[in-house]
Amino acid sequence: MRQNPSFTLADVAEMRRVIDANPWATLVSDASDGLVASHYAVLLDDDRDDLTVVAHVGRPDDLIHGLGERELMLVFQGPHGYVSPGWYGDVQAVPTWNYVAIHLSGVPEILTEEENLIVLDRLVDRFERRMPEPRRMWERPNDEAFVARLAAGTVGFRLTPTRVVAKRKLSQNKPDETVETVIAALDGDGPYANASLAAEMRRAYDARREARR
Repeated sequence: MRQNPSFTLADVAEMRRVIDANPWATLVSDASDGLVASHYAVLLDDDRDDLTVVAHVGRPDDLIHGLGERELMLVFQGPHGYVSPGWYGDVQAVPTWNYVAIHLSGVPEILTEEENLIVLDRLVDRFERRMPEPRRMWERPNDEAFVARLAAGTVGFRLTPTRVVAKRKLSQNKPDETVETVIAALDGDGPYANASLAAEMRRAYDARREARR
């Protein structure tokens, strides 16, 4: 991802927020026969306050990615969407795409079976707890044998990134009145309405205005 100083996202707390809100990640590695990619839910490591994450892959993705043996990149995609040049007013402009993206790279550590079970349990709870009647991993009708068979088909890992590239391209290079207009358009009911992107732009815009005071 090409980095631009105007759009660099360097705040660890903000990156953690984006990762936590957008846990569906793309895993990319360079295999002997070319690039390979997989898609899995990834969680921040509860025991750390940095950008360390934990996840699992289903077998044989561990072999495809050479898990634990070579560098792995995790790509997190935050809110994103189309921005029309018509929202800039009567000025020369072209369309663009606003987005938030984070790339974490490093050689992952393979989890023990016990650690992997904890991560799988966390993963189920992370999404099931929003259900009116959550079906957690260790609750009936699941039993210990079923969970053990499920876990045996997965390989857990922990990644403490050695390289981080994060970008928040949210019209920071535009005048305040233009940013307000884009936010309003995204927050409206037009064909490219995008409430989540509007909220992300508002968050970044308010932080910039506060920093200028």
